[in-house]
Amino acid sequence: MKLVLATSNKGKVREIKALCEDYEVIPYSELIKEFEIIEDGDTFKENALIKARAVFKALDDKDVIVMADDSGISVDILNGKPGIYSARHAGVDANDKDNLYKLIDDIKALHVESSPAHYTAAIAIVTKDSEYCVHGWMYGTALAEAIGDGGFGYDPMFKPLTYDKTLGELDDEVKRKLSHRAKALSLAKKILKTIK
Repeated sequence: MKLVLATSNKGKVREIKALCEDYEVIPYSELIKEFEIIEDGDTFKENALIKARAVFKALDDKDVIVMADDSGISVDILNGKPGIYSARHAGVDANDKDNLYKLIDDIKALHVESSPAHYTAAIAIVTKDSEYCVHGWMYGTALAEAIGDGGFGYDPMFKPLTYDKTLGELDDEVKRKLSHRAKALSLAKKILKTIK
């Protein structure tokens, strides 16, 4: 079964491929030219569905499953920010490092060293017959510093609950078990099994 990902984020593609070994996982950019998708939803679910629908509509082959992920970090002391704006927290053209250090600066500006925080992942699945969306969460602490150089995005500043290392320090095997995306994907895989 072909699983087309509505993302060209290499970190997400790698993580989803590792968690969906039973499927032929292909980023949509390998099938069609990349195009801008306006994510103007108010929730992770809305934005995931917007992405999945847009890619499904753009593909010639309608016998595929399109999967899209919308995810981000919400920091309690920042009233849940950056939330759905996590990918562009430091501006529209910002990269992972820009976003990471902007969030660290935001926390430091409040004169604290850390704050409770959580990651959310919404995974949308679109086929010619149906649409689904599932969620996964990971709770922990956002630090006002980056530790470790593994992972991507905000990983070096986030310590999952009950761990004394950041996602930037933990190995991939451990992260796969506890990540918000892994939790959402385990639900998504149950849905995929029902799709013929």
